[in-house]
Amino acid sequence: MRLFYSMAWWLALPLVLMRLWWRGRKEPGYRQHLAERLGFYKVVPAVQQTIWVHAVSVGETRAAQPLMEALLAAYPDHIILLTHMTPTGRAAGRELFGKYAPRVRQCYLPYDTGWMTGRFIRHFAPRLCVLMETEVWPNAVAQCVKHRVPVALVNARLSERSLKKAHKFAGLITEAAHGLTCVAAQTEADAARLRQLGARHVQVTGSIKFDVAPPDAALFKGAELRVQIGNRPVLLCASTREGEEALILDALAEVELANALLVIVPRHPQRFDEVARMITARNFTMVRRSASKHAALPSNAQVLLGDSMGEMFAYFAACDVAFIGGSLLPLGGQNLIEACAVGKPVLVGPHTFNFSAVSDDAIAAGAALRVPDAGAMLQEAMRLLQAKTERAGMAAKATAFAQQYRGATARTMVLIQSVPFLGAPADHCKSDLPKSA
Repeated sequence: MRLFYSMAWWLALPLVLMRLWWRGRKEPGYRQHLAERLGFYKVVPAVQQTIWVHAVSVGETRAAQPLMEALLAAYPDHIILLTHMTPTGRAAGRELFGKYAPRVRQCYLPYDTGWMTGRFIRHFAPRLCVLMETEVWPNAVAQCVKHRVPVALVNARLSERSLKKAHKFAGLITEAAHGLTCVAAQTEADAARLRQLGARHVQVTGSIKFDVAPPDAALFKGAELRVQIGNRPVLLCASTREGEEALILDALAEVELANALLVIVPRHPQRFDEVARMITARNFTMVRRSASKHAALPSNAQVLLGDSMGEMFAYFAACDVAFIGGSLLPLGGQNLIEACAVGKPVLVGPHTFNFSAVSDDAIAAGAALRVPDAGAMLQEAMRLLQAKTERAGMAAKATAFAQQYRGATARTMVLIQSVPFLGAPADHCKSDLPKSA
């Protein structure tokens, strides 16, 4: 099955490259470092031993911060090669870990053909591969097994919906799951589903995202933004996805905003202009974060468009109530931990299957509320913005909830340090996988 999978990649490659070039119209980063995506690298391999960490995009890269710092501290004679699949992920990695250069290097992981991933591994010769969350690429894992590189899947999560999809490609996914040396799962439910796929040596360590501390610089920037906004109550709609902004804006026309400010931060930067057009088409008075700089927001501004990168903690710090996007439509939701870590009451929609455990736990803890649709979300947000005592209580519960689950990084490091990647791989690392295409 992996042979057919590889053939599909080769056949699709011209379309994949055309899509990259097309996306590069709005986001130039997609047209950069194209050779790396095909397995060709200008970066000279380091003299020191290398630990490879793969974080596909922004969310995984930010989640990896505590683990990256722990690895740097635990293995001072190693460098860390941080790979991504998106330019926004690469930019986030540069922002977070640029201060650690040259011990942290970055590049793109090539497309998942056996030849390209094999070339990548031969070039950089990593001693350990650490995959973040859900990034199990069959050929990449197979090449790691072939070259005797242990693979740790950390902060791992798998929804029931993803499990059902994986069963449709059972042969391919089971082989990849067997190639994992160890798995650090976020929850017991994630661990059970990963074991159903064939993963072995699975331990529940919790979510590393609870260990991501709000940076002082981001909190300061959030305080500055709050000064620009003034004393108005603020509702943040964070990491909204395609289709959600239209629902929110249409519902906004039916809700009395009073003096409140709505802040919308789309998850994907290529959609900033599209969302701006939606806002102006509905005749809302809008200010773009990129244009506001340090100026005070006009008192008649109804919507602030968060068209900036790397400022999510600042937006959370500046708001009074946070709605977490991706949850109004069946997209699976986004993680609410950052909002809780800053001590903000959280609202989520009905669709949080990608983060079901943490969302349900936050609701049970009184840190979050679930709403059925965009209209109910705005109604509930407006109510909370006026209910100062209730809002303060939810904020305190959100902070306590975030602190309660800290420690996943330390537990993950214990698991990683049990992997004998400095010497010969353990017996369970070995496999008789068929040759890659």
